[in-house]
Amino acid sequence: MSSHSRFRPFRRFLLLTALATGVAVAAHAADLPGKGTQVLPLKSSIAEETFQTLLVMKALTQLGYDVQPIKEVEYPTAHIAIGNGDATFLADHWNPMHADYYKNAGGDAKLFRKGIFSPNAAQGYLIDKKTADKYHITNIGQLKDPNLAKLFDSDGDGKADLTGCNPGWGCEAVIEHQLTAFDLRKTVTHQQGSYAALIADTITRFKAGQPILYYTWTPYWVSNVLKPGQDVVWLEVPFSSLPGEQKGLDTKLPNGKNYGFTVNNQQIVANKAFTDAHPDAAVLFEEMQLPIADINAQNYLMSQGQNKAADIERHADQWIQAHQQTWDGWLAKARAAAR
Repeated sequence: MSSHSRFRPFRRFLLLTALATGVAVAAHAADLPGKGTQVLPLKSSIAEETFQTLLVMKALTQLGYDVQPIKEVEYPTAHIAIGNGDATFLADHWNPMHADYYKNAGGDAKLFRKGIFSPNAAQGYLIDKKTADKYHITNIGQLKDPNLAKLFDSDGDGKADLTGCNPGWGCEAVIEHQLTAFDLRKTVTHQQGSYAALIADTITRFKAGQPILYYTWTPYWVSNVLKPGQDVVWLEVPFSSLPGEQKGLDTKLPNGKNYGFTVNNQQIVANKAFTDAHPDAAVLFEEMQLPIADINAQNYLMSQGQNKAADIERHADQWIQAHQQTWDGWLAKARAAAR
């Protein structure tokens, strides 16, 4: 037997091995389309947004991206940073409440915003049910009456104290606009600072039997503690009136009620140059969706003391395990877009 014949099977083995290795490497690359690309996530000062942000981060990590720790900045700055390419994504863009921030950061030319991460987010003004029933208060416009307004005075100045919104969240601009539009400046004070501290004080006053007036939103844990219809009631507004890019929008619901805010969809906003270069990430951002009930449940756990980084990490992992088929489906669609 010639030396060539003797080594032919070995050469065939090497060829097959090389082919198999090449296929494996290609498959691995397809599974990790983000390999070598750094991602910087942003979130606002609302601690409860960590859960949603972390889920997006975990999905991107499974696609191979080098995901950096969350950087905390308020929404106006976050939108501009993402538009400029200084950060990659924000998981909690409220549409249309953050329309001005989106426009100021460059809009569709610089930002990617497709799909709905969490639909039908509500917000508005509430008071305790006991005071609402006793004084027949159903509309915030009634607080033009100083005698009704002073029921909600917590600092002794004779004006109603409205637990309101942090600067930079977007909701504060609506509240400030509506206090003027509804002629409430003389009788209502918009209390701002740390919402977490203010709402904790509001809940304490409620438990002490005192009247309360506050702004809140869903999904959020407050409505698990102060239950609408049972402990508190939503207040309607005299008419639709919104600032900036939301001007002219009708806030009246199909049932005829008008709580002063549009129903918002929470969306993932990302840098457009990044999503153009990484179609897998674009598909992931568009496909991911969380039920409001799941966000509320996790936020409630945080309000009950499970609010450390390790707790939220565990909550995210448990959500993934409970929705593994959905999760795997998102990743499969993302990987398919990269091929």
